[in-house]
Amino acid sequence: MKRIFLFIVTNLAVVFVLNIVLHLLGVDHIQTAQGGLDINALLIFSAVFGFAGSFISLAISKWMAKASMGVQVIIRPSNSKEVW
Repeated sequence: MKRIFLFIVTNLAVVFVLNIVLHLLGVDHIQTAQGGLDINALLIFSAVFGFAGSFISLAISKWMAKASMGVQVIIRPSNSKEVW
């Protein structure tokens, strides 16, 4: 549950920082004056792709860590070293 909470908070923070940076650089005013890019649509698009990519990464992270290191999870330790 904690992982999901941190996942959501981190992704929302990234979208928030992107919004702040675009406003500080004046990209929102330039693009709306030229009739081009809708900043809100860009933020929603970024959030959807960011959440999807992060969700895929979160879903396979535990499996990738175990597979890349060749580890096995010890369910019932059989000696003191495994207990440690």
